[in-house]
Amino acid sequence: MLGSSRTRNRSPFGTVAALMAVGLTLAGCAGGAPAETADKGSVDSGNITWWGWTPDATPAEAYIKAFNKVYPNIKVTFKKLTIDGYDAAIRPALASSVGPDVFDVAPGAANGSVDIYGVNAVDLTPAVEKALGADWKSKLAPIGVSSLTNGGKLAALSVGSVFSGTVWVNKDLFDKYQLTPPKTYDEWKKVCETFKSNNVGCFVQGAAQTAFNEDTLQAITDNVAPGVWEKALKGEVPWTDPAIVKALGLWKKLFDDGIMQEGALGMQQYPDANNGFMSGKYAMVMMGTWYMQYSTVEGSTAAISGAGVADPKPFTQLPIPFPDVAGTGNVGALYGDADFGLAVNKRSKSIAAATTFATWLGTSAAGQQVVADILNDIPALTSAQPNWDTVKLVNPEVQRPALEKLITDAGKSTEPRLATVVADLQTAIGVASTTVAAGQATPEQAAATLQATASKIK
Repeated sequence: MLGSSRTRNRSPFGTVAALMAVGLTLAGCAGGAPAETADKGSVDSGNITWWGWTPDATPAEAYIKAFNKVYPNIKVTFKKLTIDGYDAAIRPALASSVGPDVFDVAPGAANGSVDIYGVNAVDLTPAVEKALGADWKSKLAPIGVSSLTNGGKLAALSVGSVFSGTVWVNKDLFDKYQLTPPKTYDEWKKVCETFKSNNVGCFVQGAAQTAFNEDTLQAITDNVAPGVWEKALKGEVPWTDPAIVKALGLWKKLFDDGIMQEGALGMQQYPDANNGFMSGKYAMVMMGTWYMQYSTVEGSTAAISGAGVADPKPFTQLPIPFPDVAGTGNVGALYGDADFGLAVNKRSKSIAAATTFATWLGTSAAGQQVVADILNDIPALTSAQPNWDTVKLVNPEVQRPALEKLITDAGKSTEPRLATVVADLQTAIGVASTTVAAGQATPEQAAATLQATASKIK
């Protein structure tokens, strides 16, 4: 879900690579005699554990179920950790001899950073070449390969990409109060006033979670002046650029004008804001393409139940462009990265089976079709597309055109989300967003602090 001075691992993995190339038969299909590696187990049998902060339980179960139709003798147990608790749990686990066989990593400096944990992963290049051929890079989304390559090693396989820049709305609530999703700042204020007069929350955001504040600030900045946020990350413009200062001021205005919910600075995006939207307490939330999964009957029902609703009833959720808060007409920006990658723990006693699972889910037509149909991620395999005839949407007539457009628009985006944000800068963005919102710093002061941090990063 996030040019840098990243620490790259340059340790040789020649032994593992040779072992993979000779011992693994990973063509993404069943059949063939069991192959064994010297001490890393069988490629088509065994018990493996997978740790991650994503996906939700429902997609994970679907991935594993589909995998077991092809590899029935590999048992995969998924352990989901919280976003904020992932690093604290995975760090000691990977240092031990009893850590997970497969684990999530992600681009950038947020949780599960591939730059930090890629050192613990096997190079998956030989396995992918075995599965897709020598031209494998042409078959996978480039952003999923480049952002998960660490020190020349393919440290993980992208399951798919996610893009942010959208606000998701509860269409049923909008219809109930005869409202139209806002396109401008003034419309957004009026919509919120109506919802509040009917004791319904308008917009919810967990402003205590930095990565999601980045999403909103990037959306506002792209609205003010497209591309400036990306240029600041690249060091091509200073963080004191007028567009970013103005964006920080508009961010503050969301709080001052009551669009942002009361107490936002003390709330997390997950679980707080997510549960608030899913339970119907709020009509709008800042989320990205990963929210497409809740457009399905199964995904929506599970999420609403997870939000604590005793009798979950799916509602129509739709993505809309971030409103034109700056009045420039620059709307519809999307920015994204590989959502997460599956890395194989080099300490695993079942490297072969773990590699089979990671490679099947990240490269096979069958695995990527499941990814496409669940709508959690935009598939890493470029040929995979949702099979809309089998995807059970809550309100197909309304949702399908919106989702198809979102997927198409995301496919045209080249703007990164979190992948190029280093740790110190991410911390500074978190401080800037919260201090401005709380009135403890002016937009100009926060921008200057951001620039001071960026100037130290080489």
